[in-house]
Amino acid sequence: MRQTDEIPTPRGPARVDTDVPDGGYTTVLVLGHGAGGDVAAPDLVAVRDAVVAAGVGVVRVTQPYRVAGRRAPAPAGHLDEAWTAVLAVLRERHPDVARWVVGGRSSGARVACRTATAVGAAGIVALAFPLHPPGRPERSRADELRTGLPTLVVNGDRDPFGMPQPGPDVEVVTRPGERHDLRGDPAGTAEVVRDWLRARGWTPS
Repeated sequence: MRQTDEIPTPRGPARVDTDVPDGGYTTVLVLGHGAGGDVAAPDLVAVRDAVVAAGVGVVRVTQPYRVAGRRAPAPAGHLDEAWTAVLAVLRERHPDVARWVVGGRSSGARVACRTATAVGAAGIVALAFPLHPPGRPERSRADELRTGLPTLVVNGDRDPFGMPQPGPDVEVVTRPGERHDLRGDPAGTAEVVRDWLRARGWTPS
């Protein structure tokens, strides 16, 4: 079942594309988009397809600035505020969901990491996590990954934004030949995410 609608936030309406499997589901994966992109990015769509087929609900969230037609990203605080508001409404809409996993690609992955504890997430899926601005490794964002929650990072080995390092709760999967857009093999990236969820018992199949 697929549904698209909007959720009001303090930063304007966010759009949510909800896909749920036929039958019951106890886990929902909520995904955000990159700074100048949208939820139709190949990796996000492939993850949606693979995860829904495995019995997990997926919600792709379009931030208010993109709904308003702007490409320049909103400040981090505004992104986090809107995302947190969306998660609160989603929890009300899906009261029987036992487990919420948050994530996204690039900027969306950073938002998910920064807010994961506040929204009560069980884990994080970070696609193309931008470890640092291109050519600026001294401006590391590694601290954002240190949430204490189970975290999957999927990055290409040619990503100019860098490659995060694994940690006690952070698993890093390198996709050979991929750059920041992860467009080379979206289905392969989606399989990594599905298998990670499955290994934790978060999928029914």
